[in-house]
Amino acid sequence: MASVRSATFSLRLLRSSSHYLFNFKKPALQKLVKFRNVLYASVASLTVGTGLCAIPFKQVENLSHDTLIRRAASLVTDSSSTFLSQTTLALIDAIAEYSKAVHTLIAVHKRYLDLLGKLSPAEEDSVWQVIIGQRAQVDDRWNECKRFESTWVSALRLCETAAEAAYTSGAEHASITVRTHIQVAQSQVDEAQKLSLDAEKKLAETKVMEVERMAQHAVSSQSHNDEDEVPDAYLRED
Repeated sequence: MASVRSATFSLRLLRSSSHYLFNFKKPALQKLVKFRNVLYASVASLTVGTGLCAIPFKQVENLSHDTLIRRAASLVTDSSSTFLSQTTLALIDAIAEYSKAVHTLIAVHKRYLDLLGKLSPAEEDSVWQVIIGQRAQVDDRWNECKRFESTWVSALRLCETAAEAAYTSGAEHASITVRTHIQVAQSQVDEAQKLSLDAEKKLAETKVMEVERMAQHAVSSQSHNDEDEVPDAYLRED
């Protein structure tokens, strides 16, 4: 019976925490969705518009080597831009999921603090199982962010190299285009990372508040126990 009650309590806690999350950070999450939609559109237009391929140019009569090199450089910048767009999209999605996981953990912690001193031992154990599970979820999302970030940085470097190669080969327009893509990608990732940093800051504040509340609760419980022991002491003296 106690285990059924604990499981039911854990489910209620997660539901209330999810409700708190989607009402508390809805504007921030909408920004991440907006970034993601913009990237989806840019990837689709770039892929359809350029018709990327890996087929080398065939030597055509009356075309100079310089012309063929410029065309090849344009292909390289197009494919590099597509790679950057895909990795940027993946990184922003990963950051969004990480931020959501952090805010869910914050909500669970706050819910626990609201119920501090009102839970049975079984219910408190259930809450901590939820907290531990959510912490593991946050760690997994963080590792995913770092993995995609590593690929994204490689894509940035590739685009920078492609832009330089295009410029030196005379394909100035292709060079300018890929550098613009680099700036847009960096700006979008910076905005997403600001939201994750804000989530981490709020989590740190919640942990500090938790330590303070736990200390206050311990002092209050000790004082209550001391008061309960006073009559017994008087009885022993009598």
